[in-house]
Amino acid sequence: MLELTHLAWPFFDDAHRRFASALGEWAERELATHIDHADVDRSCRNLLRALGEAGWLKAVVPAAYGGTSERLDVRTLCLSREILGWHDSLADFAFAMQGLGTGSISLFGSDALKAKYLPAVREGRHIAAFALSEPEAGSDVAALATKASPDGPAHVRLDGIKTWISNGGIADHYVVFARTGEAPGTKGISAFVVDADAPGLSVAQRIEIIAPHPLATLRFEGCRVPLSNRLGQSGEGFKVAMATLDIFRATVGAAALGLARRALEEASERAARRKLFGGVLGDLQLTQASLADSAAEVDAAALLVYRAAWMKDEGAARITRESSIAKMYATEAAQRVIDRAVQLFGGNGVRVGVKVEALYREIRALRIYEGATEVQKVIIARDMLRTREAARQRAAE
Repeated sequence: MLELTHLAWPFFDDAHRRFASALGEWAERELATHIDHADVDRSCRNLLRALGEAGWLKAVVPAAYGGTSERLDVRTLCLSREILGWHDSLADFAFAMQGLGTGSISLFGSDALKAKYLPAVREGRHIAAFALSEPEAGSDVAALATKASPDGPAHVRLDGIKTWISNGGIADHYVVFARTGEAPGTKGISAFVVDADAPGLSVAQRIEIIAPHPLATLRFEGCRVPLSNRLGQSGEGFKVAMATLDIFRATVGAAALGLARRALEEASERAARRKLFGGVLGDLQLTQASLADSAAEVDAAALLVYRAAWMKDEGAARITRESSIAKMYATEAAQRVIDRAVQLFGGNGVRVGVKVEALYREIRALRIYEGATEVQKVIIARDMLRTREAARQRAAE
């Protein structure tokens, strides 16, 4: 049973505690009935309908469009991902993509775009996706090659390839980033909302991975999109992407935290019950050391994740360094915690159908998507150096 003892920390208020308790109870009762890992497309649709009908997707839209708070509350998003991830990573995935695929609309969309897309997402009737990555432009956004060319006074035409797109093939809309050419590098990119049935948009390939979820390569061939579907101003696409990731990167750490908590729970139960050498596995000091290391890393990850979320909710303009630290540490720590759990299970730890085996597959992608660990280290170090240089210049003035 999931125990969120960290809810007693001052990062949270009573509304967060009530939300977490209610979601945990609902997930315990309902989630398993909507999931069939042999059919992830149908499972994601079922999950989103269930999450929407139960009101949990209100967390991914602002209050003006039926959400729970005036602006996106990052602590609520993190709690949601941690709790859902503890129960089943596919449930976490379905919830997370509704947020990531509409976060840019909530932050930069016109009133008309918000009114068109957000209520349907909140209700679970409309599936969202975020299309940034390309075959030669993943973490290196400046290398993005998809083009948006003018097509009359009120449209653009998109041409290019997007890949590793979560919810690819089942989404109803995609937030697509394309080069509009105002300047080189990251300064010449714009963001558009593209409906899945737009002529010229096709699913080129479905991508199978070790922990299956809907994932695809998309092709844009003369895909005509209204200029009114642009998010922010022309050339602000990099700003749109980074502001969105600034919020949702910390939630990746929260998802990893949920997986790590589940692995520690499974490992603790195994240590307490597995009999050997005239006692139980937990009597061995090496087992105790393994559990202690995992417990410390889980708590450290939680502190970093919810520090970043709290800072954003308290009004910090940017939490780039904090969210990158949270994402980096929580995902890497979760990998170690889960690996220890697999080891404590012995042969059963790699047996299909055992929870820790699934966790072992599911954690791996979290260390890569929304910026691999190595990229997070670059972001963190560059931010540190910029801060130091700015302080040096102020002192010299």
